[in-house]
Amino acid sequence: MLKLRRGVIAATGPLEVRVGEQIRPAWADLELTGPCEVGDEVVVNVEALDLGLGSGGFDVVLVNLSRGLNAPGSDDQHVMKLNYSPLQHPVRTIEREVVEEGGASSENGSARPAVPVLAIGLHGHLAPAAWACASAAAGADRRPPSVGYVQTVGGALPGSLSRDVRLMLESGLLAGHVTAGAAYGGGAEAITLVGALDAAGSLGWDAVIAGPGPGILGSATTYGHGGMVALDVAHAGLALGAPVALSPRLSSADPRPRHRGLSHHSRAVLRLLLAGVDLPLPEGSEDLAGLVEQDGGGKHRVTIEPVDLGGYAGSGLPTRTMGRELTQDPDFFAGPLAAGTRLASMIQG
Repeated sequence: MLKLRRGVIAATGPLEVRVGEQIRPAWADLELTGPCEVGDEVVVNVEALDLGLGSGGFDVVLVNLSRGLNAPGSDDQHVMKLNYSPLQHPVRTIEREVVEEGGASSENGSARPAVPVLAIGLHGHLAPAAWACASAAAGADRRPPSVGYVQTVGGALPGSLSRDVRLMLESGLLAGHVTAGAAYGGGAEAITLVGALDAAGSLGWDAVIAGPGPGILGSATTYGHGGMVALDVAHAGLALGAPVALSPRLSSADPRPRHRGLSHHSRAVLRLLLAGVDLPLPEGSEDLAGLVEQDGGGKHRVTIEPVDLGGYAGSGLPTRTMGRELTQDPDFFAGPLAAGTRLASMIQG
């Protein structure tokens, strides 16, 4: 059963809820719950905070009993996100339409070449990859690329949860934000991941970075983790005929041996991919090319890319991951910086 409790909102900046005698950190998806004010009676899911989870370690508002029970709903949308769950809600989707012509189905609109796709297995790769892509274009005296983010499963599902995405949309590093599949609440919605990648060209994007929202599911198993979504992203991009690169998860400081060097998350994706992709590695990590050869059976293309750790450190974008600063684990950031640099060259090509 859901671990639900009644509470009263004690503060809104940041959100805190009084549950019994405790004042607890909380989060509300205002697009679903409506506005929340101090004194409102709410129902919260307390499971994550009670378990002490590092990712998602806060209570989640399920419903605002004081002011959230009179939403008008939709008159014309019929596609549901979180369908068949108590939080199902209708959305307008961006997939290309199919029209009937002479009894046969055909795609609406002329064919477009698929834009390059960068698959990431962690939300923490999004900001450095997008920054490096823009920086590489600026260094080559090219126009700023229009790069969109497709949020997948594998981490947080609500699109409004990510502060990184809000910051990058405001600064122009990201041209748009689509939530695909079970993810919801982005600037636009897609029923499927492949539908979101296919729509990128019609949105005016030059390239897509696709991967999970904040947080990640993990179980210390070979395939039971959110990083496997990078496999789905890569296969969807390849199926559409897009150039595809994989952002490598690297670390020199993770306390878990399976994540040091080239993480077992990235290696699992490389082994399972049905076709070759680009695997950008930062300068100084050439010794990892042998692992890529071993895992991919020679089908993947390793490129060695320059990275600007100092420039990224001064960008104002996030420099902390899993409790470690960039200076403590530079390899973690070097991986997506190399991937973003490679993405810029894929756009050019």
